[in-house]
Amino acid sequence: IDVKEPLDLIKLSLEERIYVKMRNDRELRGKLYAYDQHLNMVLGEVEEIVTVVETDEETFEEVYRQKKRNIPMLFVRGDGVILVSSPT
Repeated sequence: IDVKEPLDLIKLSLEERIYVKMRNDRELRGKLYAYDQHLNMVLGEVEEIVTVVETDEETFEEVYRQKKRNIPMLFVRGDGVILVSSPT
């Protein structure tokens, strides 16, 4: 593997499935089609998981729920990206 700078690692993931952790408790898994130096990305066949915290009205305990949806093609703005890795 010839990695000289961080974006080289992203380049190796082109046309591969990746995992992207986003701000606001969002996670994306999808196929990387394009990216730029700002980590703006175009992903295909995306599964989005959003973790939401709700308060139980009776016990007042925090309840964590995950909402999932599938998106055929998605533009991801780079300033919301926290982490990019393989989709394990």
